[in-house]
Amino acid sequence: MENVAIFDSPGKGRGLKATKEFWAGDVIFSEPSLSAVVFDSLAERICHSCFRRQEKLQRCGQCKFAHYCDRTCQRAGWAEHKQECAAIKAYGKVPNENIRLVARIMWRLDKEGSVVSDMQLTSLEELEDHIADMQEDELKEFKVDIHNFLDYWPRNSKQHTIDVISHMFGVVNCNGFTVSDQRGLQAVGVGLFPNLCLVNHDCWPNCTVILNHGNQSAVNTMFHSQRRIELRSLGKIEEGEELTVAYVDFLNLSEERRRLLKTQYFFDCTCHHCKNGIKDDLKLGGKEEEGVKPSEEQVKEATDYCFQMLEKMDKARLNGDYHEVVKICKECIEKTEPILADTHIYLLRMWSTLSEVQAYLQYFNDAADYARKMVDGYMKLYHPNNAVLGMAAMRAGVTHWQAGLIEVGHGMVCKAYAILMVTHGPTHPITKDLEAMRMQTEMELRMFKQNEYVYHSMREAALKNRPMTMIGFMNQVSIRN
Repeated sequence: MENVAIFDSPGKGRGLKATKEFWAGDVIFSEPSLSAVVFDSLAERICHSCFRRQEKLQRCGQCKFAHYCDRTCQRAGWAEHKQECAAIKAYGKVPNENIRLVARIMWRLDKEGSVVSDMQLTSLEELEDHIADMQEDELKEFKVDIHNFLDYWPRNSKQHTIDVISHMFGVVNCNGFTVSDQRGLQAVGVGLFPNLCLVNHDCWPNCTVILNHGNQSAVNTMFHSQRRIELRSLGKIEEGEELTVAYVDFLNLSEERRRLLKTQYFFDCTCHHCKNGIKDDLKLGGKEEEGVKPSEEQVKEATDYCFQMLEKMDKARLNGDYHEVVKICKECIEKTEPILADTHIYLLRMWSTLSEVQAYLQYFNDAADYARKMVDGYMKLYHPNNAVLGMAAMRAGVTHWQAGLIEVGHGMVCKAYAILMVTHGPTHPITKDLEAMRMQTEMELRMFKQNEYVYHSMREAALKNRPMTMIGFMNQVSIRN
């Protein structure tokens, strides 16, 4: 942690600043989780040790709750699971993920003390819990969790006061960090990273956070590397500059971002982009053609209609009725695309969803068209090294490849690779996948330029005989039930 220092950030309280200069893609610091748990809804589909998604998992023979890839993962996760295992057996049921995470944290602190590593810059006691800022309905749920925790916490474990337990739940509530699967494509759990808690928010940040699962494939658990977050620089950072990350998606309007930050993190955002409503005009704007714009009334009417159709689309998607999703999206796009700007956030959502669903249904040409529009819009809104933009470009690249549009496909894959090299780094599984795609599309592009007819003939034959691996990968990226 020699690259950072704690300081008093004006209007924010404690924060972290750089003690040296950084450039795009630099890892400022990495930090293992104090503890992490799998979401309740995915407890039987995700390994509780390495957080990989697996078709077949082995269940813990004692508590019947924890699931693992194999004996290697079970041994690697035993230190965290040992006391939890006995507590679940004694309790007779499995508590929710918040209770499980707080219990794991407290067992570890009881064993190792409030600072578990020389690299830890702050104790949990020093972190804000914001209990006093909670709304009445939140406090009600909060108290239920504490009540259930007291029933779950073993009598033979160290006993703590209600104030200590409440503080720990408050810290987890506003500082818990979402843990993704091995490829970073789906949120599968939640963990606590004390040093990361010190990094303040900015809607246009200079850093991003990714989860690196490390190497957990060795048979001997001694050679496993720790699950950790990496704070990575998005561009040049001067010595002494505050380090910031985005707690919420910049695609939201300034007012909505402020509402989310106040509700979830209990502070009023005063960043430059929020105060000045930067890019809000693009996010709800009308389409300009040859200097002519639609009236405000037309834009408002199209926006309201688009919002209503998004609600219908979400409902159809939740029900798994993908053909109905396509119908709703196309109807909405046909009516609103001539009026709304290509950066309008509702139109972008329609394009994004339609490209995903059409790719899933294997209508690749349609999917590619909407994916390209989505990326074009994102490029006008997001930071050029934003991970969301990189993932969208990757999806668009694969969709164009699937449609046989190799030139655009290769360009999109290269763009995605350049962004994810900054946000994820060269060793992350998703970057390695992209590198393989980049090499494949580059080879196919050379073949295409030499002889288009031969290229398409060979590609069609290959897809009939043995569908290429990117199709399976694309389906992983697209539809997440």
